[in-house]
Amino acid sequence: MSKKNLNPGLRTIQPLCSPLSLTAFRPLKLTFTYRYNRHITYILAALLLCLCIVKSGRSQSTGAQPAHLTAQQFIDQLLQKMTLEEKIGQLNLSVMSGGAVTGTTMSADIVTHIKSGRMGGIFGIWDPAEIRKIQQLAVDSSRLHIPLLFGLDVIHGHKTIFPVPLALASSWDTALIRKAARVAGIEASADGINWVYSPMVDIARDPRWGRVVEGAGEDPFLGSQIAAAMVKGYQGDDLSLSNTVMACVKHFALYGAGVAGREYNSVDMSRLQMYQYYLPPYKAAVDAGAGSFMTSFNDINGMPATANHWLLTDLLRGEWGFKGFITSDYGSVSELANHGLGTPAQVAALALKAGTDMEMVGDLYINTLKQSLESHKITLAEINSSCRRILEAKYRLGLFKDPYHYLDLKRSKKLEMTPEHLELAKEAATNSFVLLKNDGILPLKPTGKIAVIGPLADSKENMVGAWNIAGDPQQCVTIVEGIKNFVAGDGTVTFQKGANITDDSLLRKRVNTFKKEITTDPRSAEEMIRDAVKSAENADVIIAVVGEAADMTGESASRTEINIPSSQQRLLKALRKTGKPMVMVLMNGRPLTLNWADKHANALLDVWFPGTTAGPAVADVLFGQVNPSGKLTMSFPRSVGQVPIYYNHKSTGRPFDEQKDGSKFKSDYLDQSNLPLYPFGYGLSYTKFSYGPIKVSDQHPKGNQTITATVKVTNTGKYRGKETLQCYLTDPVARVTRSVQDLIGFKKISLAPGESREVPFEISTRSLSYYDEDLHFGWDPGAFIIRIGTNSRDTESIKIDWEK
Repeated sequence: MSKKNLNPGLRTIQPLCSPLSLTAFRPLKLTFTYRYNRHITYILAALLLCLCIVKSGRSQSTGAQPAHLTAQQFIDQLLQKMTLEEKIGQLNLSVMSGGAVTGTTMSADIVTHIKSGRMGGIFGIWDPAEIRKIQQLAVDSSRLHIPLLFGLDVIHGHKTIFPVPLALASSWDTALIRKAARVAGIEASADGINWVYSPMVDIARDPRWGRVVEGAGEDPFLGSQIAAAMVKGYQGDDLSLSNTVMACVKHFALYGAGVAGREYNSVDMSRLQMYQYYLPPYKAAVDAGAGSFMTSFNDINGMPATANHWLLTDLLRGEWGFKGFITSDYGSVSELANHGLGTPAQVAALALKAGTDMEMVGDLYINTLKQSLESHKITLAEINSSCRRILEAKYRLGLFKDPYHYLDLKRSKKLEMTPEHLELAKEAATNSFVLLKNDGILPLKPTGKIAVIGPLADSKENMVGAWNIAGDPQQCVTIVEGIKNFVAGDGTVTFQKGANITDDSLLRKRVNTFKKEITTDPRSAEEMIRDAVKSAENADVIIAVVGEAADMTGESASRTEINIPSSQQRLLKALRKTGKPMVMVLMNGRPLTLNWADKHANALLDVWFPGTTAGPAVADVLFGQVNPSGKLTMSFPRSVGQVPIYYNHKSTGRPFDEQKDGSKFKSDYLDQSNLPLYPFGYGLSYTKFSYGPIKVSDQHPKGNQTITATVKVTNTGKYRGKETLQCYLTDPVARVTRSVQDLIGFKKISLAPGESREVPFEISTRSLSYYDEDLHFGWDPGAFIIRIGTNSRDTESIKIDWEK
């Protein structure tokens, strides 16, 4: 009997009847079609439903969501029906074999756990047909028919891959970032995913850490705006819709401050540092309505985050009022034993009591919590609370109403990698590129002989960057392809690889763990360089595409040297000797040390890892179809010895003075400048912008007044361009030491050549406020300096006096 021939009444209840087969009624030779009387059909349907309920033991009050009950009433009733094992089972999150594995532990007996109601969610799979089978196993075979959550790392797109998050942040365009997250949510939901492990909102000041690629950079104000935009993009306005997904904010907390930039390392900082600089993006995500959080691997002042009661319960739930659920990161509950906190049973109890509701991989919860309850190490109330929060998430997602509403198999074909999605990905890429240097060579003319050289110019695997789970690199357009397509019919393009990404065999092996991003050419290094130089000598201009392989950044990708690998440096120096103009296109997922490039390249364009539309986006910017407008969200150091380096450092009692050569007994280096090579907020354009003096609506405001600081910006160049104005505040006198300046606002505008605009920034007492040593948030009357400019270094300023 096909589903399309069923009467609507029977079609509604048919999914509820499995495992009772409809074939049991074939001897009756009943054919339910619209030819039969509607009343007879509904009577038979009702009888059939009764038989299904008797057979399966299922009722609407268990797995389905009755319309007459509130969410709390429904979950109360469901909890009353659940056994202890089933409640603990909701706290279990497993990865499917063959899915996205980011640790070393693999859950066992997944099917058995699902059937017995000992599974709350699955991650690492994105085939909607397979997800449907697994969901059906949970809904049909478990006693209470509770549906599963299906999660996935959707970091910068799902099938349509957008620029990596650090690149997206460099657009300084929160509306665009929200649209990118919305597209990612639409595509992921079309593949059956209802829960995404994103955004990562960790503040990062150390570019040695590989996961800086996954976040928004070093600033808490900008990071907060981006965190909120991504949460709203993923979740939309109604989580029960089938095209929205629940966000999972990570990594809570302080993960970006690991000692020495090493992955999974310890974090030790004062509460004041936390509240002022590191916690704001997490709080912004809570305020934006994020449905879930993920704990971090690091400890915080001696207590790992996954077992940190102050962090998860006192701060996140108590002080901030977070109502969603908290999952561990991959294996982080079991890894508490490695931190020295006890046996498997002991660490599982610690994690639950701290507020970690769900365990991602490890099976400690389902294997030990019952015994811990019996020995009074935990309470039933704690189990019930965690179980309730997970059931509430499933309710919000509409899974009790329809476990399959994310599983329309036709949606993925209609909604993934559409022309509109690809166009948005291209727009996001061009807006994220940062022009670091230009002696006037850019934009290029699409004529003459162009030599495209470099190991990253024609490598599809590296276009998408780290944390590309479901995307297909073969769908990418490479940079050399994009350039050839752009200049077709006008210019000629030759390509030479020139060098391997790296000749370090150990680095190559580690980077190629999951996919072959670093290939080794059969030619020797000398032969590759010779062929590249020959191509360059016959060209009018060189476009050198160099940098990092995709998985030289990301999780478990910390580096002690953050430069362009030596194999590529040798290539660049050989190309420079040809005397031909050289444009460097840099692919990277972190700030790199670029002193040689800054000195010797004619132009330097940082395109990060641009995603699916890499080639067309890069070509559009190189040839002036789009004017670059990206601005750095992390400072680029001159050497790794300056790390950690960030713009909003504090003043010391002996501040350095870059203008005084040979000064002594100051907070500086003997052998190098203290200043970054490229400061936070830095980025050039093909046009020029001039800033007038700052004007304020009131130079002597009082109390809770809001004032406006305005600056006139003029496009004095030849091209239309976008400029991101940045507003900073300096508080010269305070109760605790303050940053030399803090970002308090930004605006991105577009101006035609010769056009001027007055750009206002509203400044309230909240902009003046900070945390003191008692963690009180407030402001002091007195003098303040407002700075507005094109980056954190180059600003106009005005002093105001604010009275109580």
